[in-house]
Amino acid sequence: MVRGARKFLGLGVAAAVVYSIKEQLNFVPGPRHAAPVAAAAASMMMAPAAFADEIGDASKKLGDASYNFAKEVDWNNGIFLQAPGKFQPLKALKAIDKMIEMGAAADPKLLKAAAEAHHKAIGSISGPNGVTSRADWDEVNAALGRVVASVPKAKVMAVYDAVKDITDPKVPAYMKSLVNGPDAEKAYQGFLEFKDVVAKNQVTAASAPAVVPSGDKIGAAAKQLSDASYPFIKDIDWLSDIYLKPLPGKTAPETLKAIDKMVVMGSKMDGNLLKAAAEAHHKAIGSVDSKGVTSAADYEAVNAALGRLVASVPKDTVMDVYNSMAKIVDPTVTNNMFSKVNPLDAVAAAKGFYTFKDVVQASQR
Repeated sequence: MVRGARKFLGLGVAAAVVYSIKEQLNFVPGPRHAAPVAAAAASMMMAPAAFADEIGDASKKLGDASYNFAKEVDWNNGIFLQAPGKFQPLKALKAIDKMIEMGAAADPKLLKAAAEAHHKAIGSISGPNGVTSRADWDEVNAALGRVVASVPKAKVMAVYDAVKDITDPKVPAYMKSLVNGPDAEKAYQGFLEFKDVVAKNQVTAASAPAVVPSGDKIGAAAKQLSDASYPFIKDIDWLSDIYLKPLPGKTAPETLKAIDKMVVMGSKMDGNLLKAAAEAHHKAIGSVDSKGVTSAADYEAVNAALGRLVASVPKDTVMDVYNSMAKIVDPTVTNNMFSKVNPLDAVAAAKGFYTFKDVVQASQR
């Protein structure tokens, strides 16, 4: 389960920058690196007009203040793959857990809108630094502001505090040194004004928990998969730093094409099932042991939740993700990962997965 934490550590860097507000650093996450967050999206926004206008108008002011800064950031820099401080996978997982809780509490319709805004923004990326257009920058900021406003303040601050705890205090100053200082400060002031508008529109109560299906074929298949693959799961070194390594021979723009396919897939997911999957992951993180392995029961629940989630997306969209990843993952990567586990356990897990995916596909819309 800690492997998932690695995928989100780029997010940790971005969130760490929010922490750095108190340390005089101004770093607003851009569409490229916020993609792993948006990839968890699900259904279109139908917010009250006043709510939409206020945050939308504020995002334009934020754009005025921050777009020069955004253009100076090298969004293709591999630094965003690194931990924002000392490598502490289990501690980082606690921060990821707070992000998952926040995501589970967010309005699925607003998450969908945010994913769609990111997809559009990825399409307008240009220049050596990989920055999106000014219009799409504004739309992404507005969409994210609405998502944050749909979550109670306590859950948002829990993310802030958790990321602060894993961020080296030297990170803010270093990140600020990579851009024009006055532009960063102007962006920071714009961000402060924007967050006040978001806070003004913020909900005070969390939404109801997801309705979790039961007695379905995917749930039964998930048990079979979990029984077949749990020994393999226990073989994996979830605390390794290998999950932070860039894919060999691939540039950031090449990898972004695959991320975009994930964002699109996320935007088509069922909102209730997305929330259920987030809640299942939160519970599973709670049972993770010192080696980063969750309990067998929670592993099964996660597999069932993900299977139902994938089944809520058209097959073509799912295959777009598969095919885009196949283009950027060199065979040496899979061979290397295979060499690190018991081969018999890996083969058993693969067979179980193939059976599971057939059940998911049979249920797919």
